[in-house]
Amino acid sequence: MKLHHIQPMSRLRLALLIVAAMMSVCSVKSLAAADPAQAAQPNILVIVADDLGFADVGFNGGTVIATPNLDHLAATGVTLGDFRACPMCSPTRAGLMTGRWPLRFGMMRAVVPPWSRYGLPPEENTLPELLATAGHAPRGIVGKWHLGHARREFLPLNHGFTRFYGHYNGAIDYFTHEREGQLDWHHDDESVREKGYSTDLLGTEAVRFIRQAPEDEPWFLYVPFNAPHAPYQAKPAGLAKYAQLGMPNRRAYAAMVDSLDQAVGHILAAVEARSDADNTLVLFFSDNGGIPRVGSSNGAWRGGKLTVYEGGTRVCAAVRWPAGGLTGGGRFDGRIGYIDVLPTLLAVAGIEPPANLDGVNVLPALRGEAPLPERWWFSYLDQAADAHASVHDGKWKLVAKGDFFTPKPREAPEVELYDLAADPAESNDLAAQQPEIVARLRARLREFGAWRKPGVGPYGEGREGFAAPKDWIITR
Repeated sequence: MKLHHIQPMSRLRLALLIVAAMMSVCSVKSLAAADPAQAAQPNILVIVADDLGFADVGFNGGTVIATPNLDHLAATGVTLGDFRACPMCSPTRAGLMTGRWPLRFGMMRAVVPPWSRYGLPPEENTLPELLATAGHAPRGIVGKWHLGHARREFLPLNHGFTRFYGHYNGAIDYFTHEREGQLDWHHDDESVREKGYSTDLLGTEAVRFIRQAPEDEPWFLYVPFNAPHAPYQAKPAGLAKYAQLGMPNRRAYAAMVDSLDQAVGHILAAVEARSDADNTLVLFFSDNGGIPRVGSSNGAWRGGKLTVYEGGTRVCAAVRWPAGGLTGGGRFDGRIGYIDVLPTLLAVAGIEPPANLDGVNVLPALRGEAPLPERWWFSYLDQAADAHASVHDGKWKLVAKGDFFTPKPREAPEVELYDLAADPAESNDLAAQQPEIVARLRARLREFGAWRKPGVGPYGEGREGFAAPKDWIITR
C-alpha cells in the first residue's frame, strides 16, 4: 500500500481502522514480541543541531570548543564529509520529515516565523507516520518543531509522533522558554512551566524517552535541539570556561555548543546502556551552516547560514549503526543530505518508500556496496530582499542571485560557476569561461523552480499586528 496516494482524511480513517483491528487481536507490544523479524527492527535516533558550524566540532578539525561526545559518535561511527542541508532551519526539517524537496509543498522559501499561517501540509507522508508501519510504536520528538503551528493539523502529534516535548517556534529564550512574550514549552498538547536551561531539559527528556522505551519493540526518537541558535544565552559555568574568547556572543556561542555536546553525551550514554545499543542507528547533523560573525566556524567553506555557498549548506554530520555495519570511525565523502534521511531510514526499517520521494536510500553507498546515483542537487532561499539558489552537477556548482526561475526575466540573474573538485572554497568564478555549462545548469534550475507550490512567504509577511496566543496553546 502506498500511503501517498491517499487523501489526508481517508488516510487518517485507514490508520484508525488498522489500529482498531490490531487492538482487537492483541496489543502492539505483543505483536512486536511475537514476530522475530519485527523484534530485529533497529531503533532510530536522529539528533539535529541548530546553526552549528561545520568546523565547530572536533571531528571536523575544530579545536576551540570541546565536543568530546560528538567526536566519540564520529569515532565509533562514520563521519559524513559532504552532508547537505538547506541554508536555514524550517526547510531542512521539512525535507527531513518528508524525503522531498520542500519547494514542492511550499516550505523551502523561508523559515516559519511565529506569525506564519502556513505549516507542513497534512497530506505529506512523514517519517514517523511511515515508521509506524514497521512497528516503531514509541515515536517521540524532543526539541524544536519549527514546521508550523497556526493550526493543530500542523503540530507534531498530528504528523505521526506519539510524544512531543519542546517548543513550536525558533529562537525561544533558553531560560524562560518564551517567544513573542508567551511561554512556548509543551508536554504533548499541554503548555507547561519548567525551570531550567532548554538544552539541559531537552537532553534529560530524551534520556527519559530512551530509558522508558521497551526492549522488545523498536522506537524512533527525533531530537532537534534549538542550540546553538540565537538568542546567545549560556549558563555561567560555560561562559567562565570560554572567557578567553572575548566577544560576548562568541563566548556564549562556544558555551552553548559545549552544553549541546554534554546533552548529546547523556543521550548516547542512555543508548549505550541498553541491551539493543548495537541495533540503534544514530544520525547527527546540523540544520544549516554556522554564522561566522557570532564566532561559528565553517572551516574552509565560503559563507554561512542564509547563503547557498558551501558554508551555508555543507554541514557537520555523523552516523553510527554497529549492527548495520556503520561503525569504525571511517569517513564517507559522497554528496548526500537531508532529503535522503527518510528513504534511507525506511530502507533500514524494511519499508517500501512512497513513489514521490526526491531523496534516495544511501545505505548501500555508506556500506560501500554500490555507488551513489548521479543526480542534481538544489538549494534555494528567498527569505528577505534577495533570492539565492544553487544547483550541483558532479563537480560543477552554479550559484544564482535574482530572478533565476523565470525563463526570460526582465533582468538577467547574476550567476557564478565553481569547479568544486579544484576549488572547494568557491574562490574562482568560471561562469565567463564556461557559458555552455552555465546554460545547462540554469535550465535545470528553472526546471526545479517549476515545481514550486505556494506556502511560507517572506519572513516579515504577517508580522504587523500579530499577537502570540496565550502560552502558545493552539486550539483550532
